[in-house]
Amino acid sequence: MTQTAIPFLFMRGGTSRGPYLNRADLPEDLDTLAEVLVAMVGSGHPLNIDGIGGGNAVATKVAMLSKSDDDWADIDYFFAQVSVEECTVDFKPTCGNILSGVGPSAIEIGLIAPTGGETTVNIRAVNTGARVTAIVQTPQGAVAYDGDAAIDGVPGTAAPVGLQFMDTIGGATGAFLPTGNLIDTFDEIDVTCMDVAMPMVIAKASAFGLSGYESAEDLNDNTDFFAAMEAVRIQAGEAMGIKDVASSVTPKFGLLAPAKDGGTIATRYFMPWSAHPTMAVTGAQCFASCVLTPGSVAEGMAVRSNQRPAAVTLEHASGQIDVLVDYELTENGIDLRSAGLVRTARLLARGEVMIPASVWSKA
Repeated sequence: MTQTAIPFLFMRGGTSRGPYLNRADLPEDLDTLAEVLVAMVGSGHPLNIDGIGGGNAVATKVAMLSKSDDDWADIDYFFAQVSVEECTVDFKPTCGNILSGVGPSAIEIGLIAPTGGETTVNIRAVNTGARVTAIVQTPQGAVAYDGDAAIDGVPGTAAPVGLQFMDTIGGATGAFLPTGNLIDTFDEIDVTCMDVAMPMVIAKASAFGLSGYESAEDLNDNTDFFAAMEAVRIQAGEAMGIKDVASSVTPKFGLLAPAKDGGTIATRYFMPWSAHPTMAVTGAQCFASCVLTPGSVAEGMAVRSNQRPAAVTLEHASGQIDVLVDYELTENGIDLRSAGLVRTARLLARGEVMIPASVWSKA
């Protein structure tokens, strides 16, 4: 046999998509696993022409699921970000959009049974230790994909998937403010370095001479900005205690500007070497936390809600995303109890994905 067949579901989760796999069907060794995922996605070509990737970082993501041995969780979710062109895999971050499909795919794979009209799936994000509760629509004992929920960046409507994120502070660095400061300055750019669901470096768009309302395409064409941003990101990441920043997708980078379309604040999110066409769910939580933290770079750019939980509407490159944040103010920032979002997911295909036996033969 010249190829190895691996069962998979191909799903859209939020505004991302990729293969959802049973961890038991994959090699345990991470180096071999990385080679399998590179071959599966087709990494190394701008179009991922020899794999099932989509030539964009939002379409080269992989979810690997297993039954959890955690007392709280039903499902362990192990995430991998596969590079489009570099033939590398980053196992450090997680992805909240792909997580939108974890509950539905766990039911489809048979790792958890549906319970009534709605099924609650407790998920442990292995990469960061976050806990997430997903509410999946399961009328007639099967996952429903049709519905009235709409999310910006995805055409049409679908069944809602409610997500409640907990234990998201310091998942990668161990601290809400990894540098210990509300404001740090690198290359004369003021930033807030924050680790909530995803470690991020957040700055004002105006600090780079930008409005903050540019399209993702215009930002991607701005090579001078990306060079300046990457220099700041590397210095900030090192100050946050993150290793190998230059070759890692963490920390991510974000820009803020005053809202212009009725939201709380305008944002642009970077993955980090290209602009996100919409917004990462993890990034949305970090942005919202930055907005709610007195003294951060967001100070004075948005009207901070005094309600608990607080509704934060982030304007992004394709529309808006709402985050409901349950928190309390502390001397060191905020104590984030949970963040809630509504996403959608859809099963696109199921079957076997083929990889060369020379990469992995299962033997």
